[in-house]
Amino acid sequence: MLLFLFTAGFTLIFGLLKLINLTHGTYFLYGGYIGLMVIHRTQSLFITAVIGGMAIAILGILMQRFLLYRYETSHASQVLLTMGFLLFFADLALWIWGGEPKTIPVPSFLKDSIQLGSMTFPAYRLVLIVIGLLMAALLWWFLKSKYGVLLRAGIENEEMTAAVGVNISLLKTMTFAGGAFLAGLAGVVGGPVSGIYPGVDLQILLLSLVIVIVGGMGSLKGAFIGSLLVGLLDTFIKALFPTFSLFAIFFIMAATLALKPSGLFGTE
Repeated sequence: MLLFLFTAGFTLIFGLLKLINLTHGTYFLYGGYIGLMVIHRTQSLFITAVIGGMAIAILGILMQRFLLYRYETSHASQVLLTMGFLLFFADLALWIWGGEPKTIPVPSFLKDSIQLGSMTFPAYRLVLIVIGLLMAALLWWFLKSKYGVLLRAGIENEEMTAAVGVNISLLKTMTFAGGAFLAGLAGVVGGPVSGIYPGVDLQILLLSLVIVIVGGMGSLKGAFIGSLLVGLLDTFIKALFPTFSLFAIFFIMAATLALKPSGLFGTE
């Protein structure tokens, strides 16, 4: 579910807006660091998640409006620009927060475990599952709503959509901000589980790229199913055969590209 929260934002930006934003991993990293600062002042994970997500959404708006907007038709420029910002923000985070791994504290009422039959399950991880499912339902509603239809229409034919009075530029910016918000939110709620440390931005970005390729670019269902497949496989392989963890992930990606290049739920 944590991977889905991150990848859902990535697939909105990459799949729908056709923008290659390699800085998306930075949104996760900075969301976690901002959450770490805010939670010590608010003592509320909910408020921290909202503030962390909104701060990253503002960063996303600034990047989309003043930088990526100029290179909408050049994927090579998008890759070079966002890779440069990825490295810049990574060094900036190292300078500000240092290289020590940090963990966002779990609220006291979520520190206990819940008994599910013969299994003991941490309460906070159960909350993460619920958050992921709620976000999946919300995103499904958005894509089926009038705004989702207008967005897809604007991507297919921007001139015609603008001619009927739709501010497609604003709609694109808000979609980009929504994707950035999800990444920042994932950084905050994932902080107690994965921790926040230099390099986590590249790790989660790599997994997200694999998920998008496996699930299908622009497919919310693909992001959901792909996150489950990659997340579970990554966990089991690391536990049972840690030496082959990266091999297994990339094997799935290579097999998907060989058998169905558009992904499990992508269109040809």
